[in-house]
Amino acid sequence: MSGTFAGERAVVIGCGVSGRAAASVLLAEGAGVRITEARSREEILGGLEEADALDGRIELLAGGHQPDHLDGATLVVASPGVPEGAPVMWWVRERGLRLWSELELGARLCRVPYVAVTGTNGKTTTTEMVAAVMRADGLSARSCGNVGFPFSMAAREGGADALAVEASSFQLRFQETLHPRVSVLLNLAPDHLDWHESLDAYASAKARVYANQSGHDVHVGNRDDPAAARVSAAAPCEVRWFGGGHPHAHDIREVGVSDGAVVAGPQELARPPSGGGAFLADAAAAAAAARAFGLSDRAIRIGLGSFAPLPHRGTVVSEVGSVRFVDDSKATNPHAALAALEGLSDAVLIAGGVAKGVDLSPLASAAPSLAGVVAIGEASSAIVAIFEGLTPVVRAGSMKDAVDLAARMVPSGGTVILAPACASQDMFRDYRDRGEQFAVAARSIGARLAERRQGRASHA
Repeated sequence: MSGTFAGERAVVIGCGVSGRAAASVLLAEGAGVRITEARSREEILGGLEEADALDGRIELLAGGHQPDHLDGATLVVASPGVPEGAPVMWWVRERGLRLWSELELGARLCRVPYVAVTGTNGKTTTTEMVAAVMRADGLSARSCGNVGFPFSMAAREGGADALAVEASSFQLRFQETLHPRVSVLLNLAPDHLDWHESLDAYASAKARVYANQSGHDVHVGNRDDPAAARVSAAAPCEVRWFGGGHPHAHDIREVGVSDGAVVAGPQELARPPSGGGAFLADAAAAAAAARAFGLSDRAIRIGLGSFAPLPHRGTVVSEVGSVRFVDDSKATNPHAALAALEGLSDAVLIAGGVAKGVDLSPLASAAPSLAGVVAIGEASSAIVAIFEGLTPVVRAGSMKDAVDLAARMVPSGGTVILAPACASQDMFRDYRDRGEQFAVAARSIGARLAERRQGRASHA
């Protein structure tokens, strides 16, 4: 069989979305493919839709990784959920096997120019914004990568003039040939340290977004984030900057934010319809990347001017009287949670979950703007310890209880906000499930209040 990977005997570690995509692409490109997975066969196959069913030519070894699962392999592709320190990864290194991420498959197959976006927070929003500007400029373009549609599948399918690729640190760690025309590093804060083991290792993985760029390419960095700026300054190509404040007037290539608009020098580029400071900073990053890619200012105005915040990223899901309920379930680390709280007062924060080895104590800086905190999940004890003595803090065993407690604590005109600063898998399927349960509970409060008001009116 012919194909880019013809003759390879590939082992894919993990049978999640990324792993299944890698296996399918490898098979289609001529490789023999085996998947090794920690879950049982029943757990895997029972959770798949018909459209996601594995090709019968892919060998599935389920129920736990074993050293002999690597026998005969010439190439290994690791899924993002498999930590670098996992035993199966040690076995790969002991055998001297090539180790790639699914992102690397996409890089080897892609035949069109692309923008690659990474960072601790804001990756999906910025990637989608860049794709929107590409389309506004008349290109057939799509977002892919960590946004949900794998890069390798988008690259193999073809049909696009350009791609906007979201790249996670896990994926970047095992890439070799990724070469975006424009790369973006949005920000850098402690996250996923249970996977990377140190902040330096995490930063090094992020820096791989520009590893193969040259002087003809452009890297876009965040001038307002000292840690990210240090990483960006080392890029081996032209570096341009963005930020959440007004750009330096002397450099018209630098993009920033002024009075709710995205600007470059004195020129207004776009005025997004809604969103807070973090959303506008993401828009500035997308505009800087779009300009570096060669897209027109007109396309930036159109693409960003109609772009609304994505679900679970600061969405107002209910208003009960004068109180707003805001779903920022995607705020899965302290950096993102603090950004979500920026500008709020009289807020009650719902936070907690799986801390991922990250120090949650920076959350304490938000205490002066908080009317209270409701702690949930595995990290609830840590959350209580952080806020105890600073602001009222209570625990809840479910999202419904958390929202009910928060609704009692929030003052009139305040905000109940889900910005967990943690991952979700201790209590929920994922951050989407967590956000949806929050929205259901918040709307239920409004419905109950309306029923009580109606009851009082009927007895009047």
